[in-house]
Amino acid sequence: MFGLGTAKSIVGLDIGSSSIKAVELKKSRNGVEVAHMAMEPLSSDIVVDSMIVDSGSVASAITKIFTESGIKTRAVATSVSGHSVIVKRIPMSTMSDSELSGIIQTEAAQHIPFDISDVSIDYQILSDTGGSTMDVLLVAVKKDKILNYTNVLSLAGKSPAVVDIDAFALQNCYEYNYQPGPGATVALLNLGASVMNINIVKGTTPLFTRDVSVGGHQYTDSLQKELDLSFEDAEALKLGKKVGTVSEDAKMPILQQVTEIIVLEIQKTFDFFRATATGEHIERIYLAGGSSQVPGLIEGLRQEFSLPVEILNPFQRIEPPLGTGADLADKNAGQMAVAVGLALRSFDEL
Repeated sequence: MFGLGTAKSIVGLDIGSSSIKAVELKKSRNGVEVAHMAMEPLSSDIVVDSMIVDSGSVASAITKIFTESGIKTRAVATSVSGHSVIVKRIPMSTMSDSELSGIIQTEAAQHIPFDISDVSIDYQILSDTGGSTMDVLLVAVKKDKILNYTNVLSLAGKSPAVVDIDAFALQNCYEYNYQPGPGATVALLNLGASVMNINIVKGTTPLFTRDVSVGGHQYTDSLQKELDLSFEDAEALKLGKKVGTVSEDAKMPILQQVTEIIVLEIQKTFDFFRATATGEHIERIYLAGGSSQVPGLIEGLRQEFSLPVEILNPFQRIEPPLGTGADLADKNAGQMAVAVGLALRSFDEL
């Protein structure tokens, strides 16, 4: 959304609460393939509520990723989410793009709950049917949020080229890999450690976007407290690994309780969407993010919504990497979706 410069090749860098994911893509004879891909874990107190608290640690982790995976490109696309991000679909009188650019600040001030001088604004015309009205997607992000991320990139010696929104980076990944028809309405869910991004998309048009402050850390916290485990053991247990003598019977009810909280938030979002988008019906759910692998989550979603639910595969039309990267792509495919969507900004014409 927010272009900060131009670059031929851009590294997609997803800075999350539990890890940093980096993806660099390149064109090949068959389309697009992964040139480099890496992931570096972060301690739980480094990125909190989508804000980078410890800039030095994040910059060091970025430097480590680039050095160890051999990424030479300095230009980076990253993305943000959370309370500092506002996404609204607003109806406006039909006008040209140049006319809209002249009044968008004034129009945005009516829809943004922040001082307009404190935010960066971007927009996109979603529909212009030739009638008297058109739909405009308005995006506003607090400037200090953008600086929070771009300053860290600069600290790591990288050049911030694009700052996107997590939900739209996920949509970019979905569009390229699944090539949806114009009438296909799906829900894209990115369940990270501390935030869940929900983007309901029809074809290539975002209909409704919401960030919810629930995520995988709630699974980890519950397992820690209920079973008296370390953070590391609780994380492993959450992702389906065997830990000590902890049985499935002890683990699953705890995971189920958190899944019910997450499902309730998704249900609220779907209900609100249905109330505001008359006649639109969600046909399928695609799940991404580090917590998409939690045992019982997919089954819980299928049972609650009576819809097909699957892990979003960011490598459906992209050739995955060889070597160590292949293992990462195989075991953490859903977790790499936002980074892949960001890296695809290198080929905005695709």
